[in-house]
Amino acid sequence: MSTVLLIIIYIAFIGLGIPDSLFGTAWPAIYSELGLPISFASFVTVIISCGTVISSLFSAKAIARYNTDKVTAFSTAMTAAALLGFAYSPNLLSFCLFSIPLGLGAGAIDSALNNYVAVHYSAAHMSLISCLYGVGVSVSPYILSLVINGETGWRGGYRIAFIIQLMITLLLFFTMPIWKKAHGKADNEEEQKIKALPIKEIVKLKGIKSTWCIFIASCAIEFTCGGWGSTFLVEFKHFEAGLAAKMVMFYYIGMTLGRLLSGLLASRLGSWKIIKIGQCVLGTALIILILPLSPYISAVGLFLIGLGNGPIFPNFSYLTPQNFGKDVSQSVMGTQMAFSNIGIMLAPVLCGILGQFFSMGIFPFYIIVFYFIMIFATRKVKKTFNKA
Repeated sequence: MSTVLLIIIYIAFIGLGIPDSLFGTAWPAIYSELGLPISFASFVTVIISCGTVISSLFSAKAIARYNTDKVTAFSTAMTAAALLGFAYSPNLLSFCLFSIPLGLGAGAIDSALNNYVAVHYSAAHMSLISCLYGVGVSVSPYILSLVINGETGWRGGYRIAFIIQLMITLLLFFTMPIWKKAHGKADNEEEQKIKALPIKEIVKLKGIKSTWCIFIASCAIEFTCGGWGSTFLVEFKHFEAGLAAKMVMFYYIGMTLGRLLSGLLASRLGSWKIIKIGQCVLGTALIILILPLSPYISAVGLFLIGLGNGPIFPNFSYLTPQNFGKDVSQSVMGTQMAFSNIGIMLAPVLCGILGQFFSMGIFPFYIIVFYFIMIFATRKVKKTFNKA
């Protein structure tokens, strides 16, 4: 039964990934249709991230009261409703309103399922659920690339994404009884005894601040590339919008592949070695992106960024119960997801502002700043927990 539950969690992570890449890829078409400045995407992404931060911080209390199954199902339903709202949004205000349930739902799903898998399954499964998240974010740009130049345009892409998300929502509601059977009654009682530590207590934990920096940096890189990669290719490398959407799809494929390889190699290499390899690949990718090479080589650089950065998030998430203890891992995981979304919220916003005032040529140099933050923080965490 635990295997069946794992498959359901995999599918839920596909649903989590679907909305995350859609808006950034569709934005060049959206701001053109609605006559908006390029930087106004930040209003939507900031609201989504604020909602995610709030729900992440309260995830421990919600799970202690309602358990992971209910939190996941209802949160996925919220994201489905938000996607439908995006599909019919006539203006920026409407986008902002539907961003609220999208952010709240995504944060709850992410915090709940990441900790559940870290506690109950292996490092391989942690990477594989993130890989399935990568499938979700890869599917969205592909769907959009098929319809964006047609009659339905970007709105058709959102309608298709809503249908997929609705099907996942129904699956989660119909399979709720499986959660109670998968790990026994004791597991459900254990969830209700989760320690919901306040921030003032969590901040005192050894190594937590450096860990937060890693999550901020990794997610800043991931979502800045996802949110502005298409615009970078269109505005700076002179790609056509449909072709740029397909190139960004390869970025997400790289991220998915990185997490898939991480899952396959987890038992052989361990999380720390995989993190080191990923950071080396990421550094190489950034060098490629900086060099004045052809647009298609730049697209390869985006692929390698996804490949290298992809394993960082799931492996540090998996290390959470080991580093901080199972009894407080949900509280810690909630703050990690919250700080991840601080990176998601602020980094793309600043990139958009800088890109508007200068040019999107600053894109690769901007990513490098977060790369060095990640490297420095990783060294501090390894030293704190005495890892070679």
